Amino acid sequence: MTVRDLVGYGGNPPRVAWPNGARLAVSLVLNYEEGAERSILDGDPDHEVVSEVPSPVPTGQRDLAVESMYEYGSRAGVWRVLSLADRYQAPLTFYLSALALERNPALAGVIAARDDEVCGHGYRWEEYYRMDRETEREAIARAVASIERTTGRRPRGWYVRYGPSEHTRALLAEEGGFEYDSNAYNDDLPYYVTVQGRPWLVVPYSLHTNDTRFWRGGLVSAGDFYECLRDSFDFLYAEGAASPKMLSIGLHCRIVGRPDRALALEKFLRHARSFPAVWFARRIDIARWWREHYPPPAPGH
Repeated sequence: MTVRDLVGYGGNPPRVAWPNGARLAVSLVLNYEEGAERSILDGDPDHEVVSEVPSPVPTGQRDLAVESMYEYGSRAGVWRVLSLADRYQAPLTFYLSALALERNPALAGVIAARDDEVCGHGYRWEEYYRMDRETEREAIARAVASIERTTGRRPRGWYVRYGPSEHTRALLAEEGGFEYDSNAYNDDLPYYVTVQGRPWLVVPYSLHTNDTRFWRGGLVSAGDFYECLRDSFDFLYAEGAASPKMLSIGLHCRIVGRPDRALALEKFLRHARSFPAVWFARRIDIARWWREHYPPPAPGH
């Protein structure tokens, strides 16, 4: 990623034809990271700092309170979100930090039996932009092997904590088993970039329609979250009469799994399901539809 594209589709986005004439593709992403975050127990020099409230615990010392906030996601939150997804027939893409799933074999078994997508989210929930190229390569391979072992399927997509390194896409292309990545926040539609002289598909993600803003700032009440999701959906749905788009919604078990926020998610799902011509899709489905119907231009065009 040496050159920035500040133009994209510009004022002429493709007239997308989603399956069955859908005006909007909705992608629900459930990040599963609990147990893979920074931890003194795993040899890290400090504890995880991203949490419900700022941590007063000194660096180098376990923060048992923060640890328990993450455990809420694996013990209670994930099951609540799965129940809602099933109730509203909303397929999920799981962003899986591999170590987290290794530590919750009961959940791994459930995911293995579901038709949801498994997407790579690192071996641990860690910053890949801090790694050198070879360390990142090894981490990708380790995550793929682990997820395939725990779920019976290898990930075909990849998304890292916050943002990629300058090597991430080249390493994914070299690995050979990935079909797309979501390490960008810059569009409402998939698009191609060139990686090592060949087209590479990006299915962009969002940190806006994302419950992480409860922990990182920007959202306070569950009602705020519902309004953000609803209004984003309504605007894109109206726009979709002429120019269909994609809406990515980022969820975390430990965050949206809390009862009031889960209720906000349920209200949104009920709202979205009341509209015709909406495609709830896994990200791999979006990627494959895009590649089949909107292939990259031939070289030289």
